[in-house]
Formats: sequence, C-alpha cells, structure tokens
Amino acid sequence: MANLEYKDLLDAGVHFGHLTRKWDPQMAPYIFMEKNGIHIIDLNKTLVCLEEASKALKQVVRSGRKVMFVATKKQAKDLVADEARRLKMPYATERWLGGMLTNFATIRKSLKKMQGIDKLMKEESFTGLAKRERLMVTREKEKLERVLGGIADLTRLPAALFIVDIKREHIAVKEAQKLNIPVFAIVDTNSNPNEVDFPIPGNDDAYKSVKLILSYISEVIEEGLNERKREKDDAKSKEDEDEKRRVDEVEAVEESKD
Repeated sequence: MANLEYKDLLDAGVHFGHLTRKWDPQMAPYIFMEKNGIHIIDLNKTLVCLEEASKALKQVVRSGRKVMFVATKKQAKDLVADEARRLKMPYATERWLGGMLTNFATIRKSLKKMQGIDKLMKEESFTGLAKRERLMVTREKEKLERVLGGIADLTRLPAALFIVDIKREHIAVKEAQKLNIPVFAIVDTNSNPNEVDFPIPGNDDAYKSVKLILSYISEVIEEGLNERKREKDDAKSKEDEDEKRRVDEVEAVEESKD
C-alpha cells in the first residue's frame, strides 16, 4: 500500500474547507487557518486520522466482516459504487432508505422480493404475461435495484460504515450510532467530527479530494482482504499437512504390524 504524503493531499485540494460562516466549532482542532473567508484544514491532522482509520478498517475486514460505503452526493456516488463493487462490499449511493440498518429485517424482505422478481423474469412463464404486466414487473425490479442493488448480497448488518459527507448522510450516521456500528468518514469543516468514530478531516465536495481519500481507504481494505486470504490459505495448508502426517503415521503402524 502506497503511503499518502502531505503533497498528495495538497495537490488534491483536501485542505479546502467551507466558508468560515458555515463552520462547525467542533472542527476547530482540525483547522489550520482562515484564508479569504475559507477555513483551511490542517493536513497533518488528516494524515494522522487516515493512519488511525486505516488500522481499524484493516482489522474489520481481516475478521471477515463487511464495510458498507455510503455516498449519495453527485461527485462521489459513482466513485464509491465502483470501489465498493471492486472490493465486493455493500454500498448505498442512490438514497439512504430510512431503517436500512435499524430495520434490517424489513430491508431483507425487500431484498428477497427483488431476488424473487429476478427469478421470475428468467422463467419461461414471464414471457407469457401480458405486455403491461411484464412492464410493471420490470419497473418494480429497476426501482428495487436502484435503491437496494448495492446491498443485494448483504445477509447481516455491516461491521462498519465509510461515509462521504456526514451532514448529508446524517440518517445513516444516526442509525449506526443506535446500533454501535463504528463510522469512518470524510468530515468537512461544516460538520461535527464527534458524531463519528473515525473522522478524516478533509474536503468532501471536490472530486479529486474524495477520489484520493477513497482510493487510499480502498487500498487499505484490499490489503486487509488479502491478508485474511493468506491466513486462511496458510491454515488450510497446515491442516492438510497435519492430515497427511496422521495418515503416514497410521500407515507406518499398519506396516509394522505386517
């Protein structure tokens, strides 16, 4: 995993906060200065926070659990969806359905409904339906996939959330708080960093800034997944070796009897 440097953050504009009149006073520890009516984020603090977040995130994925990505703002949603799909992690990028975490049982019913429609559309009987009925089923599937497609494979609650813009995704933050699910997030100067477990102070509006931080976080997760795979492979190899040794010992005993 390539280390992020101060210059990388600077070039991506991670240091640009909001207008000073829009700030949240709780962000004061992460603000370096004010320039032309805009708060400038302390990138040294950003680097420290990224390091803390990466260590914790790696532990989550190494334990075999899922990190859910959340970003519904235009400049971040496609980036987040692409990375989440690549990592085979759940994501919400269209809109956050109220109760997506706190009422997960109901959400799972909707997921089963979506899977049922998908199965129906593959059956021969589907082509025998009237054109209007087929259209209604297709539209229903598209609607469900748009909102729930990113969590189609989620069978239990995620172990953590990674959020871009906690002010916009405040419902997701509140639901995670209720369920004690840790939240990792890019937090701009207009937000309260105390609302999340691992705030990453940075510009959550600029495409370049979001892309840089997201790419780094994705690399961390990928590294954690690879470490987990290596550990499982090593454990399997050891198991196979132990089994082979046991078989050899049994055969040796049998031969000695003969």
